[in-house]
Formats: sequence, structure tokens, C-alpha cells
Amino acid sequence: MIIDRIFNSKDPAIKRHFAKTITWRIIGTIDTMILGWIITGNPMTGVKIGGLEVLTKMILYFFHERVWYNVNFGLPVRKAYKDEYH
Repeated sequence: MIIDRIFNSKDPAIKRHFAKTITWRIIGTIDTMILGWIITGNPMTGVKIGGLEVLTKMILYFFHERVWYNVNFGLPVRKAYKDEYH
């Protein structure tokens, strides 16, 4: 399972990406709930929208972060950065 892989990983970058995923989702979900409330005028609608999107966006962000971690775009010294953790 992916959660086991995250918590059992020896690579600190994976744990860091996971922590960033969680904290960013908290911020993003609060934003979505507030916007849903403002747009509809109903705070429960905002909560429902935020609740539905929280898991899917965490998963998408985690994989997005992992892809960018393995892409050299814009990082000419990427190899030196990765060597710090291996």
C-alpha cells in the first residue's frame, strides 16, 4: 500500500512531500469551503464541497509533487540536490 511505502521509506524527501501534501490540503480545503459558502450563501454547501474534494486533491498533489521531484526542468544542478539524500 502507498501509505506503508511513505512511512517506511528511507528517503526523507518522500516523508516531506507527504507532510507538505497534508498541510497544503488543509489550507486548500478551508479555502474551498469558504468559497463554496460565499458563492452559494450556505455554509453547509461549502463544507460538503470541501469534504468531497479533500481526498482527491491530496492524492493528485502527492503524485504531482513526486513527478516534479524526478524532473530536471529548471534545476540544472538537480543531481547534486538528489545526492544529498542518497
